[in-house]
Amino acid sequence: MKLPSRSKSYMIPEYSLTGDLLSYITCGLQYRYQNKGTLPPSKPVQRWFGEFIHGVMEEAYLDWKYNNREFPWDWKEDIRPIEDEIDLRLQVRGLYPHDEDLFFSINRPGNELTLNDLNEHDHKKLASARAEKAINIWGKHLFPLIDASEILIKGVRPMPNFDENTSRSNYYGINGVVDVLTSTKINRIHEQSTLYNFDNKIVSFIKGNLDENDIEDYEIIIDYKGMKRPPIKVSKPHAEDKWEHHKQQILTYSWLRSKQEDAKSISAGIILYLNELVPSKEDLVLIKDEINDGLTDIPADGQFEDDINTIMKWHEDDKAPNLSDEFKIARSIRFIRIDEAERDKALDKFDQVVYDIENSLIRERDGCKIKDAWKAEADERTCSACDFRTFCKNNTDITKNFKIP
Repeated sequence: MKLPSRSKSYMIPEYSLTGDLLSYITCGLQYRYQNKGTLPPSKPVQRWFGEFIHGVMEEAYLDWKYNNREFPWDWKEDIRPIEDEIDLRLQVRGLYPHDEDLFFSINRPGNELTLNDLNEHDHKKLASARAEKAINIWGKHLFPLIDASEILIKGVRPMPNFDENTSRSNYYGINGVVDVLTSTKINRIHEQSTLYNFDNKIVSFIKGNLDENDIEDYEIIIDYKGMKRPPIKVSKPHAEDKWEHHKQQILTYSWLRSKQEDAKSISAGIILYLNELVPSKEDLVLIKDEINDGLTDIPADGQFEDDINTIMKWHEDDKAPNLSDEFKIARSIRFIRIDEAERDKALDKFDQVVYDIENSLIRERDGCKIKDAWKAEADERTCSACDFRTFCKNNTDITKNFKIP
């Protein structure tokens, strides 16, 4: 009796929108070392804060939902315990802020500090200040609209340019995590706002951007970004076009959500750029440059003249200026309409990124050196903070001046 041979193992590669797509677009070689080579950055401040603010907003929403806590929240009593919980979760995963000006952790080994030891100076550190503003400015408007939070959405697409002799699979998977707002809650809050004279800023924003003839039963996807509002176009070679990439991310999220059984029509996406609520000096320098160069949509012509004048007069060595809440709120929220043709283009671009990653993986598997198999094209800011800059061919400013003694 002849026994049948075991079939070859079959694997569908899985890609996430943030961990893979945006990471690879930032720099292919850095993506290879950090994501595929499991070599985490020595000081992952950007990643730490992104995960920190997502975790804080999710826990704050659950706290509001189950404890019916009214706004505004006290930082020390209501918000800081959430920050500490998220800080501990990130430490378990090996993520630390690595910057005393960003966040003061009482959970470090050897510390015997408690919440009572914290003071106003700790509150003003960037991560805590932004968490407090995000909850107290956006929480009362956003949380009542959320129908489902932290939804894992997945989808499968054909592998681009599939070749059975070289490709690892004929399909690949996409995944992401989103919060979803529903028209039912949006319309109910709109009626209550009119009745009680309460201006829900997100409802007003949605109503102002959706056409009257838009479908009535719809969903809107929400995504938080722990960063400033990006410029609407890039001005330097190899600079990452974050404005366009965030739009592609929302469009891809909408496609993934549409594949879920309980999904309604996806009308739009909203991005909240939470750093805009408490901009750092570095952020303010970039905002000033973008206003001067016409690279930002907020402020538009005739908007926020007092804030613009304040920013133009401000110098980097000065104390951070006082900007109006209206200016900060306007810069922190972005509306992205879901268009079928635009969504198809975004999916095609995702396919191209997956093709590039798969092609690099196959070249490396077939014996190509890592630095030759993966593209290293990043902007100056990314290169200057990269742990691999000393041996990267793209970082000419360092390598050309490096001499062995």
